Amino acid sequence: MLLLLCLTALAGCSSIRLAYGNAPQLLWWWLDGYVDFSSEQSPAVKQSLDKLHEWHRSTQLPELVALLASAQGPIIEPTTPAQACRWQTQVREALEPTLQRALQLAAEQLPGLGEAQFRHIEQRYAKGNAEMKRDFMQPDAEDRQDAAVKRTMERVERLYGRVGDAQKRVVREGVAASPFDPELWLAERQRRQRDVLQTLRRLATEKADAGTRLTALRGLAQRVERSPDADYRAYQQRLTDYNCAFAAQIHNGTTAAQRQKARETLKGWEEDLRPFILPPG
Repeated sequence: MLLLLCLTALAGCSSIRLAYGNAPQLLWWWLDGYVDFSSEQSPAVKQSLDKLHEWHRSTQLPELVALLASAQGPIIEPTTPAQACRWQTQVREALEPTLQRALQLAAEQLPGLGEAQFRHIEQRYAKGNAEMKRDFMQPDAEDRQDAAVKRTMERVERLYGRVGDAQKRVVREGVAASPFDPELWLAERQRRQRDVLQTLRRLATEKADAGTRLTALRGLAQRVERSPDADYRAYQQRLTDYNCAFAAQIHNGTTAAQRQKARETLKGWEEDLRPFILPPG
C-alpha cells in the first residue's frame, strides 16, 4: 500500500526510533541549514521545536501508533488502488494538525528574519535543486530509469524483504510506465520556493502582525498542497492515481512470507514509537 511504501523511507525500526527520539535536534539542524539562525534567534527556535515535539508526543503520536497498528491486519490481505489511496488520504489528514501547529510556531519566529537569511535560503534552495537534478534528471535515459528503479526497489525491500526476479520485473515495468516527470516536479518545486521567499520578504517588509503572518503561512501551505497551476494539479492527480495502482500491484504480487515480513516491520515501528507517547496535559 502507498502509505506503507512511503513509510519505508525512514529505513527501518532503529532509524524511526532514533529519528523520533531526537526529532527536535534533527529538525534544528535541518532548519538552521536553511535559515542560518543567529545566536540571538537560536534559543527561541530550539525552545519552539522542543514544545512542538512534546505536543506531538502527547496529542499526535497516539494516532500515528494506532494507524501503524491498524495497518498490520490489512497488509496480510490483497488490496486495491482505492484502498491504497485511502491510506494516503488518512496519512495526510493525520499530519494536518502537526502542520497547523508548526505554522503557528513559525509565525512567531518570522519577525526576526532578515534579508541575509532570505539570501541564505535562496542559496540552500539552489543547492537542493542541483542535488535533485543529479539524483532524478540524469542526462542518459537509461541511467535515469535505473536510478528510479533502484529507489523504488529499496523502499519495497525495506518493507517486504528480498524480492524475486519476477517481482523486480514488475517494479521495472511499473517505473517505466509511470507518468512521473522530474522536469515538471522541478518546475513546481522552484515555483514553491519563489512563493516561500516572496511571502517571507513581504511579511518582513510590511512588519505584519501575528494574525497576518499566520494567515499568510497557511495560504502558502495550501499552495504547496494544491498548486495554483491547473496543469500541474491535473498531472499530480494522474501521478497519484498511478502510484496507488502501482503500490497495489506490488503488494498483491508479494508472497505470504513477504507480507508477514511487512507485518513484522510495521509492528516493530509501532513498538519503537509507542514508548515515546506522553499522557496529555
